[in-house]
Amino acid sequence: MSKQGEMILMIYTGFLISALITVIAAVKLSTYADVIGERTRLGGMLAGTLLLAGATSLPEVTTSLTAVVVENPDIAVSNVLGSNLFNLMILASFDVFYRRNRMFRHVGSDHQLTAWIGLFMTAVIALGMMSPMSIEWFNIGIEMFLMMVIYVAGIITLSKKEFTEPLMQQSTSIESVYHKKAISLKEAKVGFLIASVITLIAGSFLTLTGDAIAIATNMSSSFMGTFLIAAATSLPEVVAVLVAVQLANYALAVGNILGSNMFNLLILALVDFFVRDQAVLQAVHPVTILTVITVFLLNSIVLFALYKAKALSVDGKCYSLPSAVLVLLYFISSYFIFTLS
Repeated sequence: MSKQGEMILMIYTGFLISALITVIAAVKLSTYADVIGERTRLGGMLAGTLLLAGATSLPEVTTSLTAVVVENPDIAVSNVLGSNLFNLMILASFDVFYRRNRMFRHVGSDHQLTAWIGLFMTAVIALGMMSPMSIEWFNIGIEMFLMMVIYVAGIITLSKKEFTEPLMQQSTSIESVYHKKAISLKEAKVGFLIASVITLIAGSFLTLTGDAIAIATNMSSSFMGTFLIAAATSLPEVVAVLVAVQLANYALAVGNILGSNMFNLLILALVDFFVRDQAVLQAVHPVTILTVITVFLLNSIVLFALYKAKALSVDGKCYSLPSAVLVLLYFISSYFIFTLS
């Protein structure tokens, strides 16, 4: 094997190891965050929307910020949008695979509202990308402030509903379900801190190796961030949905994805703050517009499925049709994003 081949092999190996460590650390983060939320005054909506959301989204945060450091805004933005795409595809895939369980029938207006909030936030990002110029305030695109306003207003509205179960609980794991009672509060705090540091380091290496793969293989950064890195950072959500479905907690499975997607979009505002030259949405590859439009479209399909789940359940053959269409559109969009990158 040539030296170049050996170098590429080492880069891929580093990427896979970084992805594995990121997933394990993120699952641990969710477990410890769950314990902290239950055993302190952070319980309820606050623990779900802030602590757990931050825990499960930390891989996306670290990879996107590292991309800014290496001056690759394409990876920073496409990682977030790609994670949301991947999350929606995973949710739809589980709905198709477990179609007899009618997963979307077990959710209520809280999840519908969450889907609407995510849809509006995505629309704001899409408009920011398609705008020929960006209005900036403190070097941050005005669309980021609008997106944050929508998020905060949505969270306040959701919190007023006083749900018995935190809607935005971001992740659950096998360990959090079966072993969290054996973890003391002190152990949870120390474990959360250690897992956060590990996630920070592993997520950074994930971006660095992903950037190196894009350079070595002439693969576009947009495609690399949208699919390979995004899939790696979204694996904790896959674990969360799988366990929730196995426990027949379908409301939690849907809430995991919709809530995580909302929080992920906030990362773009953080990224925009650190990109000092120009608004980050004006610095990405044009194909990223296709990515954000696809996120909007897939989110709309999920919203349709949430509203029509009971009606579609009357005819068992039609129930999983929206989810099947969503999965198909995901792979079609993947092809076009790859060819246009």
